[in-house]
Amino acid sequence: MRGVCAKWTMGRGVAEAGAVAPGGDLEPLVARVLGARGLLDATVAARFLEPSLKHLHDPSLLPDVDRAAERLLGALERRERIVIYGDYDVDGITATAILFHMLRAIRPDADVRTYVPHRMDEGYGINSEAIAQLAVEGAGVVVSVDCGITAHEPALEARRRGVDLIITDHHTPPPTEGELPGAYAVVHPRRPDSTYPFGDLCGAGVAYKLAWRLATMHRGAARVGPELQRLLVELLAHAALGVIADIVPLVGENRIMARFGLGRLSLLRGDDRADLPPSSDRALLGLRALVRASGLDSDKVDAVDVGFRLAPRLNACGRMGHARDAVELFTTADGARAAELAAQLSRQNNERRAVEKEIFEQAAEQAELLGMTGVSRRAIVLADERWHQGVVGIVCSRLVERYSRPTILLQRREGECHGSGRSVDGFNLHGALLACAPLLERFGGHDMAAGLGLAESRLDEFVEAFMAQANAGIGEDDLSPTVAIDCEATLEELTPDAVAQLERLGPFGRGNPRVRVLVRDGRVAAPPRVLGANGRHLAVNIRPAAGRSLLRVVAWGWGERAEHLSAGSPVDLVVEPKLSFYNGGVTVEPELTDVRPHPAG
Repeated sequence: MRGVCAKWTMGRGVAEAGAVAPGGDLEPLVARVLGARGLLDATVAARFLEPSLKHLHDPSLLPDVDRAAERLLGALERRERIVIYGDYDVDGITATAILFHMLRAIRPDADVRTYVPHRMDEGYGINSEAIAQLAVEGAGVVVSVDCGITAHEPALEARRRGVDLIITDHHTPPPTEGELPGAYAVVHPRRPDSTYPFGDLCGAGVAYKLAWRLATMHRGAARVGPELQRLLVELLAHAALGVIADIVPLVGENRIMARFGLGRLSLLRGDDRADLPPSSDRALLGLRALVRASGLDSDKVDAVDVGFRLAPRLNACGRMGHARDAVELFTTADGARAAELAAQLSRQNNERRAVEKEIFEQAAEQAELLGMTGVSRRAIVLADERWHQGVVGIVCSRLVERYSRPTILLQRREGECHGSGRSVDGFNLHGALLACAPLLERFGGHDMAAGLGLAESRLDEFVEAFMAQANAGIGEDDLSPTVAIDCEATLEELTPDAVAQLERLGPFGRGNPRVRVLVRDGRVAAPPRVLGANGRHLAVNIRPAAGRSLLRVVAWGWGERAEHLSAGSPVDLVVEPKLSFYNGGVTVEPELTDVRPHPAG
């Protein structure tokens, strides 16, 4: 039997003994993993293992953030209407909530409102028609979150209407400062003139930094009062959702916000409100309702829970309905209304899953028929009038996972094609779309994800132009899935203490993947045992070539391969070390990533 993946790649090197052992208490396996990830310096490793909120950068380092905060504080003082203009995905929804709660905390009677465009009717980003309408309705300041870095015409419309537009965004900025929109302020960690130390913030992260700066400037000191300080800690829960759902690299500030935000989310599982300060009730009320509706009842909420339970429900709202319902859940909904909205999001998510499955099957069939899954055409670009524009982005991700190539799916509608794309590591999706810009009516995004629209009459030309970009930028070897391995390990090294220490490297995600180790010369001790009602999963007992110790390995989705793991066969395994908690006990139960049987004879 061949392994799941054609290529195994090892980490960048192995640390010398003791080189990354802060305090001398690290297991040797953990030290090797840190070394493989380039954390060879003891101080750097210690900081990574013990992140602190003190490691977050001063928000005043962000370009234009002081100008933006000063204008918003002035608007609060003068009771001007402030409208937060958000995006319809998780990042935009959480960014909207962060800024909303900080503005209302500074001035509870403030006239702060929210606006989220309809995904299908208005599309991504700020639109001039919405700016004009908001001006008519009395907005003095409009502040965008998670969008706006290319909003030139809306910025001009805001000026014509006497509205101060503040843009906060993280998507790919223009190459020169002169190409920025003519807004009152443009807060972006990677704008051309920025010296901000960390450029990979998501939209919620940028909004969090603006909220933090609002608090310090309102206080007139670097340290804020206890009430706003408490709120900033609670708002990390929203920031963590944005960070994880937007798949930005989980390193640096993103990892810190995710780590501490997940801790706050974990407090929302129970029914007892005593663990939350009264000032946090409003900020966390909607989140608590969402956590409950998602059925999360484990000891803690982790990045996997966010990615597979919480984020899909929020995204489903914008895809299948209107994201303003999710914004209401996170901003103004009371207890009964919050529960109602959270239940609605769960229903919409179930609907989204059914639609997603249908589109995935249709797109996979078309891609294979059109030769877009072979080596000569190294991207998938498809359009179909049946496909729901709000769901195609998720399907893109599934196709990327299956075929290891950038994917764009579009909905044909009334002579136009609108949709989304997802990429693979090493291929800049936004850069490829920029090269095809003359064929597009609009596009925006970043290296790994983007949205776009074009006339149906230009579709065939765009497919070939984008395909040329993919063929030039992706090597034939890059089309095979790759399993990245940190280092080798023996079965004896996979102890509860060692695996518990490895968990300190989390939260895991893009840029900071779960630890994977290679175990050589294992033996399948007995026929695999089938798990689950439908037999899709396996449990396999592995023992070393010399020795009697056994380690149970769980193989999710490997049910059809049971006959290939015959008792006594020698194998090399790639596993993700994990702990299993059962009946008060703790055992090591790795998850199988890949396996290579030894050649016969």
